[in-house]
Amino acid sequence: MAIAAVEANRNRPFFLYLAYNAPHTPLQALRSDYDALSAIKDHKTRVYGAMIRALDRGVGELVGALKKNGLDEDTIIIFTSDNGGAWYAGLPNINAPYRGWKATFFEGGIRVPYLVRWPGGIAAGQKPSVPAHHLDFFGTAAAAAGVALPGDRRMDTLNLLPYLSGKPGSDERTLFWRSGGYRVVRQGQWKLQVADNPDKAWLFDLARDPTEKVNLAAREPQRVASLKALLDAHDREMPKPLWPALIEDAVRIDVPLDAPWKADQEYVYWSN
Repeated sequence: MAIAAVEANRNRPFFLYLAYNAPHTPLQALRSDYDALSAIKDHKTRVYGAMIRALDRGVGELVGALKKNGLDEDTIIIFTSDNGGAWYAGLPNINAPYRGWKATFFEGGIRVPYLVRWPGGIAAGQKPSVPAHHLDFFGTAAAAAGVALPGDRRMDTLNLLPYLSGKPGSDERTLFWRSGGYRVVRQGQWKLQVADNPDKAWLFDLARDPTEKVNLAAREPQRVASLKALLDAHDREMPKPLWPALIEDAVRIDVPLDAPWKADQEYVYWSN
C-alpha cells in the first residue's frame, strides 16, 4: 500500500506515514527470515531479529520505489521508533547498554534510532549534537516545505535542518516526559526523573553516566530542586487529561516481565 501511495502521488507533493507493527509482540516471523539468522542461537532473540530483517526489507522496497519514480533526491525520509524495546518481550538485553524499557523514561525506553535521509538536501554522515524528539518532525517538515509555523501559539518543535547541515549544536535544550505521576526533565546533560509511586527521584549526569547507573539525587539536592521546579512550571502549562489512565502497571527497570520478582529491584509505575 505504501508503494502504491508513492506511485499514485509521484507528480505532486505528498506525506506518507508508514507505521510498521513489528518488531513487536507477538513475536513471529517468516521461516525464511528465521533461517537466514542461524548464527543467533537463542530462539526468541532469533525470531526478534527475523522481524527486524523483514522491516529492513520493507524499508528497502519503499526506497526502491522512490528511486524508480525519480523521487529519491527530493524526498525526506525520517526513520525512528516510538519507544525502546518492551519489558514484556522477555528479551533482557534488547536495549543494552541502556537501562529501562518502553513505558519507562530511562534511556532504554526513550533513546531510539532517529535517521533522516534527504539526498538532495542533507549531506551523508551528519550527526547533530542537539537532542531531538518526535515533535521536531513538525518544525523540520515545515522548514523544508517553506511554510511558517503558527505565530499565535507556542510551538514545541525544533527545525533540525540547520543541525543536519553542519551547524554546531547545543545540548542545552530542555525536554519533558510524563506518564501519570511519573515525570522527567532533561536539561542539557542533566536528567531528573521523579515518581509518585514509588516516591523516588533519580538524577543522572548523562555526559558521564549515559547508562544511568549512578543516581546523584541524594548528593545534588539543589540541582534536584531546580529541575523539579522546571517540571512543576511545565505542568502548569499543560491541560488536564481528558480521561483517567486505564492501566497503572509496575515496570521493573532492569529486568523483563518474565524475570522473578526480588525485593531490591527498582521499578516505576506506568500509566496508560
